Amino acid sequence: MMQPLFGVYGASGCGRGVMPLARMQLQKLGISADSLVFIDDNPEAVNVNGHPILSYRSFLERKATERYAVLAIANSKVREQLASRCANDGVRPWTIAASNVVTMDDVNLGAGAILSPFVTLTSNIHIGQHFHANLYSYVEHDCVIGDYVTFAPGVKCNGNVVIEDHAYIGAGAVIRQGRPGRPLVIGCGAVIGMGAVVTRDVPPGVTVAGNPAKPLVRG
Repeated sequence: MMQPLFGVYGASGCGRGVMPLARMQLQKLGISADSLVFIDDNPEAVNVNGHPILSYRSFLERKATERYAVLAIANSKVREQLASRCANDGVRPWTIAASNVVTMDDVNLGAGAILSPFVTLTSNIHIGQHFHANLYSYVEHDCVIGDYVTFAPGVKCNGNVVIEDHAYIGAGAVIRQGRPGRPLVIGCGAVIGMGAVVTRDVPPGVTVAGNPAKPLVRG
């Protein structure tokens, strides 16, 4: 009897961290781990941590009632390309959330998110597609987060913040709370360095670091 097929796209570090969460999520639904694989375009092995690695083509060719994939790829531009590829081939986005994720009121979470252990999403939050929130990250009230945004571990995103598409927030970064009607804005494709304390808007495409965070000047 054919079953749905579920894939974690990416068999490297990020994917290996997501796979146990994916497995536990399926177990709670009564779906066999045999339906769960890694997808990798250039596999260097045939099996990782007890799960087979399939090329994308092999994933499409394996018989299944439906196909789902979560994109465990840190690079947001690659993530967007893969999302388009999957959509064109009828592969559905899959959201993975650890069992201890806390989600409060009126949280609108886009398709394909990865929410690692100890992530908290409080209230009145809108998050776009294919969001990655790593260990111990949080999003406070009245935030709007775009598509393909990545939070490294321990990001503290306080209330009334807007983070535009493809922004990357480094490990341990702190984003100061904005004000109602005047949110703090992190622009499209901006990069916030590890441990940075962001106290003002960050323009699109700019990399900032330090406390308070300032644009990096390349010599």
